[in-house]
Amino acid sequence: MKKSFLQLHIAILLAGFTGVLGKLITLNEGLLVWYRLLIAGATLWILMTLAKKIQHVSPKQILRISGIGFLSALHWMFFYASIKYANVSVGLVCLSAVGFFSSILEPLINRVRINLTELVFGILSIFGIYLIFHFDTKYKTGIILGIISSFFAALFPILLKLVMRQINMQTVLTWQMTGGFLALSLVMPFYLKAFPVASIIPSLDDFLWLLVLAWLCSVVAFQFSMNALKKLSAFTVSLSYNLEPLYGILMAFIFLKRTKH
Repeated sequence: MKKSFLQLHIAILLAGFTGVLGKLITLNEGLLVWYRLLIAGATLWILMTLAKKIQHVSPKQILRISGIGFLSALHWMFFYASIKYANVSVGLVCLSAVGFFSSILEPLINRVRINLTELVFGILSIFGIYLIFHFDTKYKTGIILGIISSFFAALFPILLKLVMRQINMQTVLTWQMTGGFLALSLVMPFYLKAFPVASIIPSLDDFLWLLVLAWLCSVVAFQFSMNALKKLSAFTVSLSYNLEPLYGILMAFIFLKRTKH
């Protein structure tokens, strides 16, 4: 159990850095996530194939994991959109709502009674977001996007935990990234038509930051997080991620060197 909490804590620390990377990378949120999934998925296929960790799965299971991968991609897109429409602090603080959504979604999906203690903690997190931002309406769009992001952030770990009962973590993670990439690839033409960009090719700086995002904050962080998810409840994992805004905001001060972020 201690090892699971340690792995979870490292994953949260790495997750906090994604907010900084979302500000440093100049690509829009759709392309940012698309490249993140492409690099992470390709890396996992190479590493897990060499390590012989890829388990045979049926087409039905692949579709199921791919669907979860798309939900995680939506979480990232809304998260980075929140950062780009507001700032790193707004995007990260809104993730505190994950505990609230988890306290409702996990019992509904697993068909068990809602834990009142978990629900109260979740409601307190929503109240905390309200206290922080209700006086400042200029970040309204970013806050809404951040809340939507937290919904998807609560949903996909619950579904992942169900899948990992039958399939090993390495296979699930590899197909999650791959499926998310393929699903997002189908959506991207419509997304780019609605939100056109001057170029879809990342600059050298963007590409280097994308490698950090994909390798360190995706491949490494997700393995730690999913290892923890085997021993801990989805609510415990989600509630622990309330530390992410603290880490992220501190790193934003260090790397961005502007307190407004």
